[in-house]
Amino acid sequence: MATRRRRTRKTITRTHVEQMLWSAGLVHVAGVDEVGMGPLAGPVVAAAVVFASGCAIDGVADSKMMVRRAREEMAAVIRERAIGVGLGVVEPDEIDRLNIYQAGLQAMRLAIAALPWTPDHVLIDGRRIPELAIPQTRYSKGDVFVFSIAAASIVAKVHRDAVMHAYDATYPQYGFRHHVGYATREHLAALKVHGPCPLHRRSFAPCAGGSATAGGKGTPSERSAGAVPS
Repeated sequence: MATRRRRTRKTITRTHVEQMLWSAGLVHVAGVDEVGMGPLAGPVVAAAVVFASGCAIDGVADSKMMVRRAREEMAAVIRERAIGVGLGVVEPDEIDRLNIYQAGLQAMRLAIAALPWTPDHVLIDGRRIPELAIPQTRYSKGDVFVFSIAAASIVAKVHRDAVMHAYDATYPQYGFRHHVGYATREHLAALKVHGPCPLHRRSFAPCAGGSATAGGKGTPSERSAGAVPS
């Protein structure tokens, strides 16, 4: 009996959705995605990315499916080729105040607001952004097949990782450089020994006990969105 071969598919995004909107006369189409919803520490970061009509970049894919070096290289290409990039950052204290779901929405609002102009249409991964006075379309698993959403996921992921790597120098006892705040065994063991620091989300169960440890100023580096026009 012949064995079946399983094909490994490399999912690369295409610009079909953007092309449809560009063809309808919408010039500034923004892809939006957030990262950092699951970690125990650090901010939620969202990016909004807008490309000129007809722009496409080979190799743009869901950031979760790319290795670190490829993500970083692609983020640089995206920033060079995009006509607008906005970042939205929601810090741990605000995450605790809002709850993580609302914090993700707020990060996306901040990213859109940080663009050099108001986009004509917004493409979002997975969910609708309430109270957004801009036409929007949500796509389930949009970061897998929608070009500009995947580009946003790459920019947001690379930015957040860089923030967490920088904080490793301030709080070396937690190993942020290795896990960027996620609940790895290393991270949970460090929390058990040292307790939470100001980067930890106290509304997340593993971080709820104890008082924040010293070891630095503890104020995250970015408190508001920043626009990065290309």
